[in-house]
Amino acid sequence: MIQYMLTPAAGKRLIARALLEYAPVKEAIEKRTVVIIAGTTNGYIAEEWLKKLDQSEGFQRNHFFRGIATPAINNNSATVKNVFAGDVIISQGVWQKGKTIFDVVDQLVEGDIILKGANCINPNQNKAGIFIAHPKGGTTLTLLQAVIGRRIKLIIPVGLEKRIYDNIDEVAALVNNPGNKGLRLMPVSGDIITEIEALKILFGVKARLMAGGGVGGAEGGIWLDVDGKKKQIDKALRLLEEIADEELFTLD
Repeated sequence: MIQYMLTPAAGKRLIARALLEYAPVKEAIEKRTVVIIAGTTNGYIAEEWLKKLDQSEGFQRNHFFRGIATPAINNNSATVKNVFAGDVIISQGVWQKGKTIFDVVDQLVEGDIILKGANCINPNQNKAGIFIAHPKGGTTLTLLQAVIGRRIKLIIPVGLEKRIYDNIDEVAALVNNPGNKGLRLMPVSGDIITEIEALKILFGVKARLMAGGGVGGAEGGIWLDVDGKKKQIDKALRLLEEIADEELFTLD
């Protein structure tokens, strides 16, 4: 057994490494269509996959988002400028540069995969929630047409820093009430991949969230207790030490 602390950035990298080995994605990436919808965690995933496919030229992880939460989000005059170049759509192993979920959603069929990040997760409920800012529901309601209408698999990569313990359906019902201000919230279900699932996918170990937070760069971090066979633990530790110093996400 080991104990290890991961920053949010290191957690994103861990989840991305796991999605390289996650069987449904590995099977779909060469023969089907995989849609990686823009978001900060998904940026790490897109980066890892495009490197593996030797197609990373032109991809900028620090611009791979539509909306983003920063400390200035509560300042109504604050804006984050972004050069958005599209989602990452990989069809039969080839990156379809410049395309978005809106371009391909009607062509997706069972066996294809959509990856979409989230803004909150209730681990006990096994459900996530996604902020909605667009009056027509944005990418979330668009992807749900395919997920629900045509049984497209939805994978939700999300760090445990976004954990909450209220019922997400009840929170959504509250904040979505007519007359309320601010963002709306859409509850979603799918294959939720946190740092815990990532370690299981990669090494077959069992991880538990044992604590959180710190200072000096550990703010938002998670403390994991990781248990398994010695060979599994040794392999997990090597990767954890490799990604421990992952640089904080920046907009530069």
